[in-house]
Amino acid sequence: MSCLFCRIVAGEEPAHVVLDREHVVGFLDVRPVFKGHVLLVPREHVDTLTELPDALVEPFFATVREVAAVVRDELGAQGTFVAMNNTVSQSVPHLHAHVVPRTKGDGLRGFFWPRVRYADGEAARYAEELRAALS
Repeated sequence: MSCLFCRIVAGEEPAHVVLDREHVVGFLDVRPVFKGHVLLVPREHVDTLTELPDALVEPFFATVREVAAVVRDELGAQGTFVAMNNTVSQSVPHLHAHVVPRTKGDGLRGFFWPRVRYADGEAARYAEELRAALS
């Protein structure tokens, strides 16, 4: 089994598992943004969010929501940062959600990438293209 997260799910790779459910496994990130940073993965190997089977959407995201509340409440955080990369910047090609405890003044500023601005009329064109594709 070449996937690191599949090996963790199978118990073949050591990890600090915090949750082991029928469809979702959660464990501490080995390189946390802050202590208590949890990674949640579907037990079934899925590369990216767009490949997540419909039957796993509810159990996966319900678990992400639950863990976000527990991380906040049990670790004395004021909130959480929940994030997911798809292909680009995805260090392990197995879908995973990051749940990171946050407190005001923790030093984390905004997002981890540069921001851009739309040229005049450009936002409307992007919105129209996406609206058309989603309708």
